[in-house]
Amino acid sequence: MEAGALVLLLVASLATASAHSFYGDSISFMPLKRNQDGTVQATFHHRQNGRSICTNHSTLQCGSGLCSSFRRSSVLQTDQDATGLGRWCQTEGDATATAATNGSTLSLMASGCCWVSNGNGKTNWTSEAELDLGTRSDSRALNSCPVTSTVSSLRVPQNCFSSLRLLAHDPDGDNVRCSFSSGATVSSNFTLDEAACSLTREGDVDVGVHVFELMLQDFPAKNITLTYADGSSVFRDASAANPSPLCKVKLQFSVEILPPIPRCHPGHVLPVFLSKTPSHGDVLHATVGQMFQLQVQATASHSSIHDFQLSGPRNVVKVFKVGEHGQAEVTVQWNPQTSDLYRLVPVCFTAETNESQSEMRCVVVMVTQASITQGKALVECSPNKMKVTLDIDSMPGIDVKFLELRDPSCSLTSNGTHITGSMSFSTCGTKIEDAGDFISFRNEIDSFEMPNEIITRRRRVKIGFSCQFPKTISISSYYNLYNSDYVFTESSFGSFGYTFEIYRDSNFTNRVEAKAYPVEVKLLETIYMGIQAQSELPNVKLFVESCKATPDDNPENALSYDLIKNGCVTDETLTVSPSNETSFNFGVQAFKFNSNYEQVSSEKSWT
Repeated sequence: MEAGALVLLLVASLATASAHSFYGDSISFMPLKRNQDGTVQATFHHRQNGRSICTNHSTLQCGSGLCSSFRRSSVLQTDQDATGLGRWCQTEGDATATAATNGSTLSLMASGCCWVSNGNGKTNWTSEAELDLGTRSDSRALNSCPVTSTVSSLRVPQNCFSSLRLLAHDPDGDNVRCSFSSGATVSSNFTLDEAACSLTREGDVDVGVHVFELMLQDFPAKNITLTYADGSSVFRDASAANPSPLCKVKLQFSVEILPPIPRCHPGHVLPVFLSKTPSHGDVLHATVGQMFQLQVQATASHSSIHDFQLSGPRNVVKVFKVGEHGQAEVTVQWNPQTSDLYRLVPVCFTAETNESQSEMRCVVVMVTQASITQGKALVECSPNKMKVTLDIDSMPGIDVKFLELRDPSCSLTSNGTHITGSMSFSTCGTKIEDAGDFISFRNEIDSFEMPNEIITRRRRVKIGFSCQFPKTISISSYYNLYNSDYVFTESSFGSFGYTFEIYRDSNFTNRVEAKAYPVEVKLLETIYMGIQAQSELPNVKLFVESCKATPDDNPENALSYDLIKNGCVTDETLTVSPSNETSFNFGVQAFKFNSNYEQVSSEKSWT
């Protein structure tokens, strides 16, 4: 195939309060359009991160006279540090280039100075993207590039950094791989999981600012043919050993590694997102002309959340609210315009404290012309599996023959009125996710088209479903110090299964039978107890966070005695016995409170 290459040169200039103010950037694309005259229309959005006040930071030009027309919008600041310290800001601008070409690729470039002072020794920066202009045989449209972005400023204490998940969403369902850019200088002990697009570490990383230059590339998940304007075509084998990417998009960001802090447990000093917050990678929907709202909630019991950092579209608004017990939330509002139709908008956010910030989460907002139809679905959660049932009457035209789970080898069934799918948490493509205060198991039902179909009269179906389980469970046990100890247990808290048993000795094998209750104990006699989590999931670990005693069944009683606090044993008689990762066995000497209290209640909380 003979095909040239079209290069659009984007020249960027900076005008900020500091010469060293570049924190990174990202480029995202609207769906490309091929006009009837053969020209290609490319609209792209450029977000740039900095500090202080980000204004007039980017002027884009199409070089060498290759564009028959070029339209650019004003650059608007989308977020900034609310403390007045000027620690971060972000802007977004967009441009549309109409280029006459019979080429096979479209390349974008931008360069400037200067990176924030960093340990990599980087000063100048370069942004780039390259798109294949062939029409895909599967979608009969031009290829779409991966969607990505980050918040402006990423911060994490040295001893708390383990991984950083990056957004790598592909609208065509292609496989996305991330790699360090050619010529990038990578700081010691940082590694990249290319398939998951996650930055990790191997060993200690240095305190200070580190900059990262990544290239996101998409590869077809199945065999396709690309056809070009000059009539030529290329076959792309999905199983090829060294395939060429369909698109390359550069993502640049900086991470500040802060000095260590005493405790890294999420929700303590480091903010943790609560279940109201969307999960990383979620695809949300917005409608042109209608207000879109996104709610994010986090908590930090031993710190104060003063803001949420946001990477979002122009004209986005955030409303911050402080709650009780270390909680805070932000409502993100955005009104998509006609020019946003069919846009896939990356939105990223973090909860901010003076000491650090939460993990970064990113979602994708898909802008459509009409509102998305909500059907009726029921999700049933068991300790080790989930079942989803769709009401066919609520979704006219839905056809089970054209629906599949994430793993197409798992089947859905229909009885004429309902469509049902049942799966364990480790099958059918179900993904496990840390959702802050919950563990979430997620799957989805998607519609598909036959490869040889040019048109369809079936509605597109995309139904996500999940089961969420609270990480922390609390139970109580009681004993009276007359002649006997009365203990009761609870199990199946939420949807996970737990047992809390009393044992006759320190072997923790001989349980006290139900008919033997109430159990009789004497003062100073050792009580042997064990907690068992019932789950077939891999890598499940039980962690007892706290255990306190009160003279009645009120866990909030001001008179209390800690047996375990923040995961540490505080009672000198309490001994923990070795057990597997889903069990916690311990013994403690019976006691009573001073004065006239003859009952003792112990409140246990575990994760």
